Amino acid sequence: MHSLRGHYQLKDILETLRFPKATYMYWQKRLNRSNPTKRMEEEIQAIRKEHQHYGYRRMTQELRRLGLQVNKKKVQRLIQKLQLQVNAFTKKSRKYNSYRGSIGKIARNLIHRRFNTSVPHQKITTDTTEFKYFEADKTGILRPKKLYLDPFMDMYNSEVLSYSLSTQPNGKKVMAGLEEAIFQTNDCLYRRTFHPDQGWACQMNTYVQTLKDNRIFQSMSRKGTCLDNSPMENFFSILKQEMYYGKVYQSQNELR
Repeated sequence: MHSLRGHYQLKDILETLRFPKATYMYWQKRLNRSNPTKRMEEEIQAIRKEHQHYGYRRMTQELRRLGLQVNKKKVQRLIQKLQLQVNAFTKKSRKYNSYRGSIGKIARNLIHRRFNTSVPHQKITTDTTEFKYFEADKTGILRPKKLYLDPFMDMYNSEVLSYSLSTQPNGKKVMAGLEEAIFQTNDCLYRRTFHPDQGWACQMNTYVQTLKDNRIFQSMSRKGTCLDNSPMENFFSILKQEMYYGKVYQSQNELR
């Protein structure tokens, strides 16, 4: 009798609110079921504790490594639901431009944005990027200084094979990184291609001749076309988002 009276009370309430009973029953079942993304949300929160600057793309990669089958759009929705959006790098520094005009031979673009390869060590990309740090002068005032990074990266798996760091654009440092990258890729069964932009260091006679001596094709992005070297541009973007933007380095050693 009690349940019957409760039934009529619910019916009266729904009629008063003009709320369809079918809709009420649907949401009742939906709200009573367990959260199907509970484990995924817990893993996202755990990853965020360890990696504060991971966006949804990097978060998706980590979840897949844990064996979860998930796409980027779903991860993006869950990050928004959990209010874990990354906002530590809203202010970016200017982009370093290594182009100084034509000081040597400009190579043709042999890659043509065909970045994917199934052969390790076959396609290597490189570029230069700039970081800023601060050091105190003799009076104790912090002065801005710069550090330049020149990595050589394998397009096969985005592995950085070698790199150089210098306090100013430095041809010797670039050559050291180039020679290390050549040594690391000597096991490639096919003729290799090294693909930078048209930076002055990659136009140097010693740079060009070193590639020729090792039977390596030289390719270059077109002037002012960053998409011609998007794998390296993407690497720089992720690197700075995760460890540079939003943080002030107060010594060269700390930044290194």
